[in-house]
Amino acid sequence: MFSVVNNQQKPIYSIVGPTASGKTEIGVALALRLGNGEVINCDSVQIYRGIEIATAKPTEEEKRGVPHHLIDYVDPNVKYSAADWATDAAAKIEEIERRGNVPILVGGTGFYLRTLKNPFFESPKTDIILRQKILQIKEKKGAEHLHKILRRIDETAAEKLFPRDYVRTTRALEVFFQTGNRFSELQPNRAETPEFAARIRIFALNPPRDVLYEKINVRAERHFQNGLVAEVNYLRESGVKDETNALGAHGYRRVCEYLRGERSLESAIEKTKQDVRNYAKRQITWFKRETGVVWLDGFGNEAEMQTEFFRILGI
Repeated sequence: MFSVVNNQQKPIYSIVGPTASGKTEIGVALALRLGNGEVINCDSVQIYRGIEIATAKPTEEEKRGVPHHLIDYVDPNVKYSAADWATDAAAKIEEIERRGNVPILVGGTGFYLRTLKNPFFESPKTDIILRQKILQIKEKKGAEHLHKILRRIDETAAEKLFPRDYVRTTRALEVFFQTGNRFSELQPNRAETPEFAARIRIFALNPPRDVLYEKINVRAERHFQNGLVAEVNYLRESGVKDETNALGAHGYRRVCEYLRGERSLESAIEKTKQDVRNYAKRQITWFKRETGVVWLDGFGNEAEMQTEFFRILGI
C-alpha cells in the first residue's frame, strides 16, 4: 500500500540543462543504473502531439526500454500551462512511487520544474491573443521593455524578476491585464508545497559553450533538411494556429514566419539557430539562479560524465 511516510527519504531525480546537452541520454542511463527508474518529461514542447522534428523527443531506441511519461499527449491547440503540467507531473510521481519505482524528471523547462516545487495560485487560463500581443512587444522592443511595463503596474513583482526573464514577466502581465489584480498581491495565495518537493535533487548539465552552440547549429540545419517546413505546413493546414504555444516554440515560430512570407527560408534557418542558442544561454542562466543545483560539466551522452554522475550519487 502506498504511503507518503514510506517515501519521505526517497530521492526524486531531476536532470536539467540547456537544449542539446544530452539530458535524455543521461536520464535513461540513470534509470537503467537504478534498475527501477521512470522518466517524466519536463520539456514544454515534447508534450504536444504532432510536433515532432524540432522537439528532440526520444525515440524508442533512445528510451532503451525505460518508461517515459508526459510526452506526446497534449493537442497542439490546447492552452496548456506550467500549472497544468505540474498537476500532471505530481500525479505521475505518485503513480510511479506507488509501483515502488523512482521518478526521474528530465527536461530543460525550468519554469515547469519551479512550478512543480512551488505551485501557483489559481490563475486565469492563457489568453492567446493577449499573449501574442505581449510577444510582439518583446520581439520588437526586447524582454527588458516588458519588464519596464511590469514595473509601472506592479513594482513589487518586477523587483523579484530578472529583467530578461520574459516568461515570468509575461505571466505577471497577463494576470494583471486579465484580472486587474497585481501578481504580487496574488502570489501569497499559492497552493501548499507538495511533500515531495524537498526530495527533488536537481542536476544540471553544463557542456562547453562553443561546442554546445555548434551542436545546436548543426541540429537546426538537420531539422530543416528532415522536413520541418513540411511538418509545420501540415500542422497549419490541419488547423493548428500560429499563435499557439506549440507553433510558438523554438524551431517552429520562424518557419511560420517563412510560410507567411515574412522572411526567406535562409533567414528562417539562421534565425532559428540564433533563437535556440539564446534559449540555451537563458536556460543555463535560469538554473544558475536556482538553489541546490549540482552542476555536471560536459554532455550527458559522455561515458565519463555518466561515471562521474553515478559516483556523486553513490550508485
